[in-house]
Amino acid sequence: MISTVDLGLRYGGRTLFDEVNVKFTPGNCYGLIGANGAGKSTFLKLLAGDIESTNGQIAKDKNTRLSFLKQDQNEFDEETVLNTVLMGNQNLYSIMKEREALYAKPDFSDADGIRSADLEVEFAEMNGYEAESEAGILLAGLGIPVDNNDKLMKELDGSQKVKVLLAQALFGDPDILLLDEPTNHLDIRAIQWLENFLLDFENTVIVVSHDRHFMNRVCTHIADIDYAKIKTYTGNYEFWRQSCELNRKMLADQNKKSEAKAKELKKFIARFSANASKSKQATSRQKQLEKLELSDMPVSSRRYPYVGFQSKKEAGKDILTVEGLSKQIEGEQVLKNINFRVENGDKIAFVGNNDVAISTLFDLIAEKTAADSGDIKWGITTSNDYFPSDNSEYFDGCEDSLVDWLRQYSSDKDESFIRGFLGKMLFSKDEALKKASVLSGGEKVRCMLSKLMLSGANVLMLDHPTAHLDLESVSALNDGLCNFEGTLMFASQDHEFIQTVANRIICIDETVTFDEPVTFDEYLAKTNKLN
Repeated sequence: MISTVDLGLRYGGRTLFDEVNVKFTPGNCYGLIGANGAGKSTFLKLLAGDIESTNGQIAKDKNTRLSFLKQDQNEFDEETVLNTVLMGNQNLYSIMKEREALYAKPDFSDADGIRSADLEVEFAEMNGYEAESEAGILLAGLGIPVDNNDKLMKELDGSQKVKVLLAQALFGDPDILLLDEPTNHLDIRAIQWLENFLLDFENTVIVVSHDRHFMNRVCTHIADIDYAKIKTYTGNYEFWRQSCELNRKMLADQNKKSEAKAKELKKFIARFSANASKSKQATSRQKQLEKLELSDMPVSSRRYPYVGFQSKKEAGKDILTVEGLSKQIEGEQVLKNINFRVENGDKIAFVGNNDVAISTLFDLIAEKTAADSGDIKWGITTSNDYFPSDNSEYFDGCEDSLVDWLRQYSSDKDESFIRGFLGKMLFSKDEALKKASVLSGGEKVRCMLSKLMLSGANVLMLDHPTAHLDLESVSALNDGLCNFEGTLMFASQDHEFIQTVANRIICIDETVTFDEPVTFDEYLAKTNKLN
């Protein structure tokens, strides 16, 4: 168990947490939610001891082992993949290294023998003899081939490193597991494996994620950060969301009834207060009115952006034809003989185990790079815009304010229009004057979505657009794309996002291995990938 007592944290003049009292108990998985900037990742760092609170304390049981998913992909570059995972249990790893050093000594003494015997006892008690096997099982489950175990971490690509760091956090059955966006960069199969692992995990889990399907699958409780406080609720994310909506509606209905009653009482008092025969009743009504309380609607710090896409012109039936498309990157075949047609109204989710292949395909279609062979033919009535997975070229080194940054993509250059548009995307007042180069990941995504909305394109291509967004922004984008009447091609690892938006699935693994007008769940069932 881990809990906080009057925990507080202040940065400068801002209070991030104030007298937080919350308890996380074994056997439960807590989904930590809150608006962007509410302090979700910061709270995990407080629990992990990576940063210190301003006041209050964090209490956990004696000898409790806490594991925290690392975010620095390069921290273990000089370590082997297997050793990186084993380092998830630092006490065990230290014993392993000391054993190795002792047994490697050429002048092994009696004292060394006594020490090694003690280490062997500790090693066995910590299940050390099965440690490498357990680490290998974790890596295999997340899709890391066994022949990578002895490679250095620096030899892996970014997505593989993420999987190894996740295996490190899961290794050794920690008492408390802290996971900050664990599904980022994971393929669908790895996400499903992680879901099943957490469903079987018997200790305490606290997780931050923008993946609603994942949260609904694994969470037994929701811990909501709002107004510098944290309150826990029983149930998964969807249960929490529906309960909040129901509560808000009930309070609104209650307020309407109270307002109607108050209006009736005021009318009676005004009419009969001067009437001697009715004065006693009027006085009674006045007392009722004084006791009548209108419950204030709870105002959340959460803000939902407005996301809506309107095409400036309607496209014809034929949208895009891709024939024989192939591409190598640094001598490695990424795409080979890709063929498909896109028709008006298609909302295609591109899935597969290789994000590089899908991103490369989008770059080719968007004419960001050239194919080695093959043809790409756009319909003559189409206009398209592109949201790349790497948006750094739009922001790095840009000293423009957000107003000036967005103005370049707008036909209406008026500042009041630009500021109004930014306001709908949660950049209000002085936030609209921030330099584009200093934006956070989520802010950059909202800017890129603004660019797409202003384009008026009838064909949109989005490569993992939900990355870096909070749950509120993901929901807004989800609704916006469901309502979009044009044609859409997108890639995502968000199960619910794909299920609710896509009407066609194309699987790319170097070649096209699946292409049918089905929902995502139907695709998973057809390919035997559904949990």
